[in-house]
Amino acid sequence: MKKKALLVSPAMFILIAFAVVPLFIMLYFSFISDGGVPGFTLENYARFFSKPLYLALTWKTIKMSALVTLISILVGYPMAYIIAKIIKSGREILLLLIIIPFWSSQLVRAYSWMNLLRDGGILQDFLAKLHLFKGGELGILFTQTAVIIGLVHIFCPYMIITSYMTLEKIDDSVLEASKSLGANPITTFLRVILPMSKAGIVTGAILIFVPCLGSFVEPRILGGVNGSVIGTVIQDQFFEIYGWNFGAAIAFILLAMVLVSMGVMSAVNRRGEENG
Repeated sequence: MKKKALLVSPAMFILIAFAVVPLFIMLYFSFISDGGVPGFTLENYARFFSKPLYLALTWKTIKMSALVTLISILVGYPMAYIIAKIIKSGREILLLLIIIPFWSSQLVRAYSWMNLLRDGGILQDFLAKLHLFKGGELGILFTQTAVIIGLVHIFCPYMIITSYMTLEKIDDSVLEASKSLGANPITTFLRVILPMSKAGIVTGAILIFVPCLGSFVEPRILGGVNGSVIGTVIQDQFFEIYGWNFGAAIAFILLAMVLVSMGVMSAVNRRGEENG
């Protein structure tokens, strides 16, 4: 037992020193007024909940994150199923192509989409050559649509990987047994494949929804003034306005949202496993 404790202690020290302690420091400053009022105060939290703008941006962030998660499921799950159950060779190459974007910075990928979606950019030229665009402005860049496109591109691989890991474990004999018992493909999917792979979907949804709540790089670059979300507000408070205490309060409100969303998704997953 002592040997295990000695092995774990360096990791625990690093976690406490560089994650837990800074978190508590930020929590402390979230109860300090930016206006110089002495002592602890709930002014920063009251300011957030009393401003309709911040509440509207919070709701906008939740909706955007949910939409990105939903699109990632609709795109990523079928891709994972094709790789796991339909393609018989070249799976490793396809998975490598899916993972490759992780090797580049999110900033680089956001600027790449900026060049693709801008007026007169690659996408507009491509659509014009197919006679699908007749002129004028494309009008996608610096909109919420551009932000969602960028976030789906960045986070969808999480859904593909987690779904693939659960789908790949489903024995083909189970699917053959379902077919031999007279189940059509839709029934087999709904009654066999989907329940057995739901854990991968829930895990992927958590890995997508939670980071989307705090994203600020893609909304700032691809959305411009229309891309303001709660993450960009926190960034502005820390780096533009220097309202660090108020920024810390918003960050902890965001952390509470993250914990609640993770708890809800985990509860849904557990209930599904119990019913299954």
